[in-house]
Amino acid sequence: MTSRKKHILVVDDERGVRESIKMTLKDRYRIAEAADGKSALAKMLKEPVDLVLLDVNLPDTSGIKVLKELKRMDETVNVIMITADNSVKTAVHAMKLGAYDYITKPFNIEELMQLTAKAIEKTALQKENLYLKASATSSESQIVGMSLKTTELLSLIETVAQSPSTVLLFGETGVGKELAARQIHKSSPRHNKFFVAVNCAAIPENLIESELFGHEKGAFTGACERYIGKFEMADGGTLFLDEVGTLPAAMQAKLLRVLQDKTIERLGGERPIRVDTRIISATNIDLKKAVEEGRFREDLFYRLNVIPVEVPPLRERKSDIELLANYFLKKYAAAFGKEPKEFSPEAMSTLISYRWPGNIRELENLVERLVVLSKNPSIDEEDLPREMTMIEAAITEPEMEFKSLKEATIAFEKSLIDKIISKAGGNKAKAAKILGIHRNTLAQIEKKSGDAPEAQ
Repeated sequence: MTSRKKHILVVDDERGVRESIKMTLKDRYRIAEAADGKSALAKMLKEPVDLVLLDVNLPDTSGIKVLKELKRMDETVNVIMITADNSVKTAVHAMKLGAYDYITKPFNIEELMQLTAKAIEKTALQKENLYLKASATSSESQIVGMSLKTTELLSLIETVAQSPSTVLLFGETGVGKELAARQIHKSSPRHNKFFVAVNCAAIPENLIESELFGHEKGAFTGACERYIGKFEMADGGTLFLDEVGTLPAAMQAKLLRVLQDKTIERLGGERPIRVDTRIISATNIDLKKAVEEGRFREDLFYRLNVIPVEVPPLRERKSDIELLANYFLKKYAAAFGKEPKEFSPEAMSTLISYRWPGNIRELENLVERLVVLSKNPSIDEEDLPREMTMIEAAITEPEMEFKSLKEATIAFEKSLIDKIISKAGGNKAKAAKILGIHRNTLAQIEKKSGDAPEAQ
């Protein structure tokens, strides 16, 4: 069975040092290079790495500052400091701050290879422990991930959980807003009470009031017995209102009153009922815009938006993709009684490069389908959807020199579009669909690219 080639980032302003390390390690590892701290951090944001070889002295900042930022971005990544003999004291200080070890110039090749192998092994164990910890809890109640964005989200959740204030979760479809709501409840003083989830968009308008507030026997035709609504069920706990932006105007007014008075009335009831229910709501639409357009009450928006929490899209959490994909792979292999599988390095590279418009839900659905359909132990690139591999192949370009960011952007767009049109057999409508843009937008970009100067 194959495994992903471990990824090492070498950060040193001396080209000769970078080349020497690359020549020593390239047969066993995938090597990326950076000549300064800014470039190193940018590469870390773009793609996760397993080990960083970091020079103590950099032209734009100190290696110590870069080390701190690297560990903040990904606590599992190990860092080996590169130092001259007169900087050993600094390297030792770096180890106290979380560096794995240090190595002095000039290198002993055997020492470099041994130290690198040990650090890579430690990183793998740390990530495996993180995976096992995540696997021990159902995906229904645990956020899986180790990217900077996920770490910041989890930290914010822990803080928010201690307050009784209303929370508004916003983010694209499929990012895991309900998962975040469950995590807030689980970490709160209310964790021993019920967490009740309601999808406001899925309940018919004529039933939403009864569903939320309940009804008495005989309140309306078909009300054969008393029904306890979701607010009462969640009393002392948490009520999660998903797709809250779809609530009809009448229900928005009634929800506002509950938030103000902390009381509800069942349909057909004769007295108010006091409830202590924390409200967490979620939306994938712009509620501020809905307020401006008169589709959502401004006073209710401010009541719900006491603590806004953004759940970031998967494309901004690339270092989570491998962990999530393997998590779902093991989950569905076990659920369907299948033999354990793994992704080939090429397939995993494609998954990491893909933009995931459907976010975590799309990734999970894809992995479930692959577990069911794949007959081999290894899931290869050809097992992935064709449009996914076409996009990944088109964005792989050698590094080029440009005079400006504008030229680089135009050149990249032209190269990407040309390759996608070619792979689509010259069908520009099909190419536009693959790119996720309108046919007219494609024509405009082609025209702009045709007027642009050639990159040197």
